[in-house]
Amino acid sequence: MERIVVAMSGGVDSSVAAALLVDQGYDVIGMTMQLWGYSARRSRHAGRCCASEDIEDARRVAHHLRIPFYAINFQKEFYQQVVQPFMDDYISGRTPSPCVNCNSGLKFHELVRVADKLCATHVATGHYVRMECNNGRYQILKALDSKKDQSYFLFNLNQLQLSRALFPLGSYTKADVRQLARKFGLPVAEKPESQELCFLQGQRQGDFIQQRMPDVRSEGEMVDAAGNLVTHHPGVHFYTIGQRRGLGISGGPPQYVIGIDASNRLVRIGSNEDLLKRGMSRDRVNLVSIDAPSDAIPGNVRIRYKHEESAAVLRPSENGCRVEFAEKQRAITPGQAAVFYREDLLLGGGWISEVF
Repeated sequence: MERIVVAMSGGVDSSVAAALLVDQGYDVIGMTMQLWGYSARRSRHAGRCCASEDIEDARRVAHHLRIPFYAINFQKEFYQQVVQPFMDDYISGRTPSPCVNCNSGLKFHELVRVADKLCATHVATGHYVRMECNNGRYQILKALDSKKDQSYFLFNLNQLQLSRALFPLGSYTKADVRQLARKFGLPVAEKPESQELCFLQGQRQGDFIQQRMPDVRSEGEMVDAAGNLVTHHPGVHFYTIGQRRGLGISGGPPQYVIGIDASNRLVRIGSNEDLLKRGMSRDRVNLVSIDAPSDAIPGNVRIRYKHEESAAVLRPSENGCRVEFAEKQRAITPGQAAVFYREDLLLGGGWISEVF
């Protein structure tokens, strides 16, 4: 019987993924990754992923399904690979995508490593995404439920990782999954979804960073689009491109963060029009579903997880690629992941390095 390790977060999605595989006759082992330590009561963490009580929920589901269950502490790895880069990016004037690093970096790497120790052939998760293998190449496709599609977070997976991966929920809608949870009698069938970053615990990212890196000094000047001093700011790590609230100014037309120069501790503000840009450069590009193109290719780009895809042309460059949009896009943000699609096929992605 084929053995599969299922990453169980304690939520309804990963629980249903495990239940489906058990129902299909696989030898399933549940595993929860403890990523962050919590000391407060449960109510404080409602709506956040990876809270400590989620481990107990996952354990209850595994007991209900009568499968072995392991909770493994990865807090050190999580801090080094996700939290520290998150803080470093903000201090450098970039806005990070920690969930991409966590999902396609830490989690899959460690899942495969544990699966090997347990003599499992595959690892499975509750991501809403589909996968196919064409001519020996694994390709990621959007989930059937477009509102729940999570392919954006997985663009950085490599072919070896994909060869070991299973995504049981890719052809289901969220409503289907809820109904399956009730059908299987899972104790988390009505559990609400997590919405926020697990480690911020409701804090602003600037306060979180300042507490852990008290020696950081990135306060400086906030200037307008012409370079005139408007006010002083407490640190570049409190800001992100497109931000309107919390600027410490009042009166006049709406103002937004339009640029961050960390080396000079400058935060630039301007109008909404100043946020509209035609293109960007990406580095650390990973092409999941296609070979590296020699010429420009058309497609659609998502510059944030919740961003509506926009028509663009991808042009290979020496250090990554340039992306030119058919229409100007608002608040293209260095540090964020930009993912490239052709209809439902995820071609690949990279990290926004420069905006032009």
